[in-house]
Amino acid sequence: MYLLVFGVSLVAAFIFALGGVGAAIVLIPALVWLGVPIGTAKPVGLFYNTISLTGASINNIRNGRLDFRLGLPIIVSSLLFAAVGAYVSHYIPARVILWLFIAFLVFSGTMFLLHKKRQEHEYRQDRPYLALSLIGAFAGLLSGMLGIGGGGIISPLMLMLGFNPKKITTITAFVVPFSSFSGFLTYWAMGSVDWKLTLVASLGGVIGATLGTHFMHSRLHHETVKKILAVVLFILAFKLLLQVF
Repeated sequence: MYLLVFGVSLVAAFIFALGGVGAAIVLIPALVWLGVPIGTAKPVGLFYNTISLTGASINNIRNGRLDFRLGLPIIVSSLLFAAVGAYVSHYIPARVILWLFIAFLVFSGTMFLLHKKRQEHEYRQDRPYLALSLIGAFAGLLSGMLGIGGGGIISPLMLMLGFNPKKITTITAFVVPFSSFSGFLTYWAMGSVDWKLTLVASLGGVIGATLGTHFMHSRLHHETVKKILAVVLFILAFKLLLQVF
């Protein structure tokens, strides 16, 4: 099973790093299908996001793609609320968590599909700190509750605000490790971590995310990436829906 988890982690991290979104959104359902309890799978996903997207962010920083000032309010608010979400999730039934996960997948996939390409000069260049802080708080809360990192919320909401998709990709890849690690620490403190499973998944995540980030910026059109991510999210939502029933 560990070899299978490594393979799934690597492929998922590669695909989702193309859009700057944490691949825990794929890894957690995959672990559940393999028989891992969702309470154990969530901290694995959070640590996996932390490690895999840290590698992607280092790549972005080295190449001067990251706007630190735009990402800072999201980081601060998501960091605080991820711990709250992780704590609250222990008092919510697993079935409710799965329904929330399905709703999250459908919302994120729909937002990726509805996004319309704009000319470069049409994207906003300001930094609305209050709106960005609220996005971070909401993403952090869901990150802790679902173990997903929050990138799939940050990305579509920033698209709605009118930011450049490539800039959003670097921001989400930078923010998600902070919110993910905050949520992970809360699960760790409550004794919910399977370290062997976590390390195997994370190793695959580092390799996949680093390769995916490089591939996106050198060879792949960003609009194609958005469509691929949307399809993957809808497929996952459908499979989880079958599991609920």
